[in-house]
Amino acid sequence: MPDRLNRLSRGLNLRVQTLVASMGIAMASIVAIQVFFRYVLNHSLFWSEELARLLLVWLTFFGATVAYYHHAHPGVDGLFRRLSPVWQKGAACLTHLASLGLFAVMMVSGVAFAWFVRLQITPALHLPKWVVMCAVPVAGFIFTVHCLAFLVQVFTAKGRVHDH
Repeated sequence: MPDRLNRLSRGLNLRVQTLVASMGIAMASIVAIQVFFRYVLNHSLFWSEELARLLLVWLTFFGATVAYYHHAHPGVDGLFRRLSPVWQKGAACLTHLASLGLFAVMMVSGVAFAWFVRLQITPALHLPKWVVMCAVPVAGFIFTVHCLAFLVQVFTAKGRVHDH
């Protein structure tokens, strides 16, 4: 089970990294094209700003899951490193359990809000707003998979726990 969860987390992260890179390239291209059209051709693309904003929302939430997977999030590890291995495991478990609570809130509240705006559409692209808002619960799910994998790693680790 731990190996399957780690493989799921790793595979999910690889796909999300590819998606984030693609969305970043797309967003940069759209903004560059919009600048060219506005300042060189004196013509504004009405849809470009809205699409760039949508991509930025998704990039933010999915990029955060990639950072979390790679332990690139900010942390205060000075105290953590001074703890004994037993206390490190306890602190890591507590941290991951608190994180799971936050991720559950992201999923439940994100779904509720996406449902709330389900009938609204974006002005330029005419996309349902739930498409934009579902980034929150989807990211919450991805965070949860990574967090469960980290929690299993804490329980199966011998000796010191990696600082998360």
